[in-house]
Amino acid sequence: MPASDSLYHRLFSHPLMVEQLIRGFVPEDVAAGLDFTRMERVNAKFHARDGRRREGDLIWRVPTLSGEVVHIYLMLEFQSRSDWWMAIRVMVYVGLLWQQLIRELKLPPGSPLPPVLPVVLYNGEAPWNAPLDTAGLMGLAPDAALWPWQPGIRYHLIDEGRLGAEDLARRDGLVALLFRIETCTRPTELPGLVREVIGWFRGHPDHESLKLAFGEVVAQAAAALVGGDGPVAVPSGLGEVQGMLSERIKIWERELRAEGRAEALAEGMTAGRVEMLSRQLKRRFGDLPADVDRLIASATIDQLDAYMDRLMEARSLADVFPDLRPG
Repeated sequence: MPASDSLYHRLFSHPLMVEQLIRGFVPEDVAAGLDFTRMERVNAKFHARDGRRREGDLIWRVPTLSGEVVHIYLMLEFQSRSDWWMAIRVMVYVGLLWQQLIRELKLPPGSPLPPVLPVVLYNGEAPWNAPLDTAGLMGLAPDAALWPWQPGIRYHLIDEGRLGAEDLARRDGLVALLFRIETCTRPTELPGLVREVIGWFRGHPDHESLKLAFGEVVAQAAAALVGGDGPVAVPSGLGEVQGMLSERIKIWERELRAEGRAEALAEGMTAGRVEMLSRQLKRRFGDLPADVDRLIASATIDQLDAYMDRLMEARSLADVFPDLRPG
């Protein structure tokens, strides 16, 4: 089962993940000219058609080695099937981004627009079958008289399910490991992937928040593959996840039953999120007030994800639970 959009958002809020994604999964000549040591996050201030902020997209400003600035626009797509009109969505949001940059940078007439690299990251099961540019959506031939006046834009697609297991296994880095975990369909292969993730973090000890997020990725994958017929507690440490996997696979091999798996999986994922959030809150802020425990215990999966998102940058419990009245 693919990771949630909230979890993907946390993963690719890390510059290391964005750098590995671009270096490993876009054309080599594009990545070769980028200076990732000076990349920074862009605060998008535009809205979708329904008036809501575009929370699912991540925009990064990356200077080139020659001094030019490229905006890497990550459109993280989590639908179960491809979106036929994605090229139109990309065109609209790139236009909104340009408008924001014109206002904020106070670009005078005659100034060049910063180039944009739109990237669509898709983790659905079915192959992506939508056109990669607006030209593929047009009902005109390229030699038609009206063709020169038609707007055009293209996005780069990364379709996880079509990358190929052998190719991913040859690649280094966390992004490749993420895609391998996401596309893993055999429970017995997951412990080996966990060992590789643990090995990476042992060699890179300065990425604790990423380590936490990957613990959740692995735990979700384990719950989906070997959840069995009862709730699955989701550990926060990767080592704990590895131990859990060994035990769950034994249970799965003996007792896996078809009936009731969906309900048990949902209950297990909720219980795991509650346990993980409580553990991380206590590590950061000490013993939790009773009101916080009640909030967590009664929260939905979406609410728990929102609390975890806030925890990443929180300085106090009030930052995580802004609606909680002081006792």
